[in-house]
Amino acid sequence: MKEQEAKTRIGQLTRELQQHNYNYYVLAKPTISDYDFDQLLKELETLEKQFPQFRLSDSPTLRVGGDITKEFKTVKHRYPMMSLSNSYSEEEIREFINRVTKAVGNNVEFVCELKYDGVAISLTYKNGILVQAVTRGDGVQGDDVTNNIKTIKTIPLRLQGNYPEELEVRGEIFMPHAGFNRLNAEREEIGDAPFANPRNATAGSIKMQDPKEVAKRPLDCIIYYVPQDLPGIETHYDAIKYVGSLGIKISKNIALCHKEEDIFEFINDWNIGREHLPYDIDGIVIKVNNLALQKELGYTAKNPRWAIAYKFKAERVETLLRSIDYQVGRTGAVTPVANLQPVQLAGTVVKRASLHNADIIAQLDVRLGDTVYVEKGGEIIPKIVGVNLDKRPADAEPVRFIDHCPECNTPLVRKEGEAAYYCPNEDSCPPQIKGKLEHFISRKAMNIDSLGEGKIEMLFDNGLVKNVADLYYLSYNQLIGLEKTIPADENKKEKKISFQEKTVQNILKGIEQSLTVPFPKVLFALGIRYVGETVAKKLTAHFKSIDNLQQASYEELIAVDEIGEKIAESVIQWFQKPAHLEIVNRLREKGVQMELIEETSTISNVLEGKSFVVSGVFERHSRNEIKALIELHAGKNTGSISAKTDYVLAGVNMGPAKKEKADKLGIPIISEDDFEKMINNR
Repeated sequence: MKEQEAKTRIGQLTRELQQHNYNYYVLAKPTISDYDFDQLLKELETLEKQFPQFRLSDSPTLRVGGDITKEFKTVKHRYPMMSLSNSYSEEEIREFINRVTKAVGNNVEFVCELKYDGVAISLTYKNGILVQAVTRGDGVQGDDVTNNIKTIKTIPLRLQGNYPEELEVRGEIFMPHAGFNRLNAEREEIGDAPFANPRNATAGSIKMQDPKEVAKRPLDCIIYYVPQDLPGIETHYDAIKYVGSLGIKISKNIALCHKEEDIFEFINDWNIGREHLPYDIDGIVIKVNNLALQKELGYTAKNPRWAIAYKFKAERVETLLRSIDYQVGRTGAVTPVANLQPVQLAGTVVKRASLHNADIIAQLDVRLGDTVYVEKGGEIIPKIVGVNLDKRPADAEPVRFIDHCPECNTPLVRKEGEAAYYCPNEDSCPPQIKGKLEHFISRKAMNIDSLGEGKIEMLFDNGLVKNVADLYYLSYNQLIGLEKTIPADENKKEKKISFQEKTVQNILKGIEQSLTVPFPKVLFALGIRYVGETVAKKLTAHFKSIDNLQQASYEELIAVDEIGEKIAESVIQWFQKPAHLEIVNRLREKGVQMELIEETSTISNVLEGKSFVVSGVFERHSRNEIKALIELHAGKNTGSISAKTDYVLAGVNMGPAKKEKADKLGIPIISEDDFEKMINNR
């Protein structure tokens, strides 16, 4: 493709993809399938790699993340980002209304909006292009997080319609419930501690150093304020509607209120209705609608006088903290759980509540015997949010977080930068072993559903399995007649479980059927920390077998797409343990899939035994096509140059560091033409 053709096509694709993004994420009315969208995006990515000089500053490819940011630049706000004064009663709202009407007269129109529970952000557009995104900070200055914010698909990179030369808008970045739950499930799957709530997850996400990681977070944004004057616009309501016409996502839940009763009706409706929203709100914002009146009312040192936030009261109860248990999870993370005097909260009896980690305990200064305040975080999980110090016993002593595992007595460790304490005895600590076994048989892993419902615990408690490989050595005689008695409690009678003929046959059949589970799921099932489903697929696609993965160096691991330092270190550490290598060998001995079975077969062996590093942009093939051709002719792709590399296949814009390393090691650098001659002259 010629340069002018490429420039034109890049412009067409950029505009087309922007419109599809707007239709999908803002209007919620997609006009194209996900597959067709992905194909257009891939075409744009390919063209931008071939003709980087024509990539536009608002290209949709920027959504996947830019360069890593080591430090966030501090930026002074053009207009201060003040916070709102909060109120918690109808009386305080009436006082606010009275102050306003006393200052500017009775004929005042108000706007009511939802108060989103997220992180405030200021966005600046110049000539319709997003040029800067800054956090609130201290209100006077904040952090420039532009590269991270560009990954949020509901924030347009280019405005549409009749926009001013420069436009600043303010809004809230938040994480919807569905995305938050999915993110936490993924974190638990790879051994990371879950986030306490969507707001914490949002705040942590927008300050991550790598925008590519931010792009994976399910963030959303709604704009609710314009700090500058706009020609011909006299009210806040019209200003919000105007920025909505530019392709910016605004709230649909906004109301004009002419009477005090209208405001309280909006508040009461959403106090109930918030339970049905797909994201968290923690109150209602009431603003004077007329912009001239806003200016007349002005500001205090901290807050605007023309707006106030009504905060919903979370249902909170007091109860006695009786004791704290410490639970050990599959990854060894130790979680403190409070045992409470039973209390009614939001329609259920609460006996236990989360304390998250040692930092939270210290921050709250929780002590045994305290009367604590309990709320339901996100209306779901009970959590301790404070202590009634007036009722604290005189002899109450601060809680000292345990320093040894409550299950195996191993000294706990705490890695730098992590909130949780861990038991490092991963192969001998009972709850960790049972957790790994349960993970191994789960549906997304080996899918041995006949071993669910407490059967793993029976096998472990009877000494029949101590690791996942032991499952494949179980016999009929070991299982038949195995019994367990479940003690009676206040709700249920004592119950006895026994493995009978059908149960045993189903267990053995399920284990046998798992031998057909493909290698990516097997790798995931092994429970290597940070190796979730997606990472397992990436690693198995690259290394093809457990042996290749075991022998991979740190440099080879991080060369794989989306594999970072943390994952690479975890994989290397896992394979360094002899006990883990024994598990792999025993699983292999029983026929568990330990290599990738490719559907495509080779078409020649001309490159057999040869390893290639592919770098740069090629004229007739994409890099993925080049790599596929190498494998079709029995060659091997590697991500980094080493003494074992046979050829470096170089296109335009090959990385200078790779060229220097190849020259230093004396590795031949071949062109696309050279490569085609190699495979065509077979």
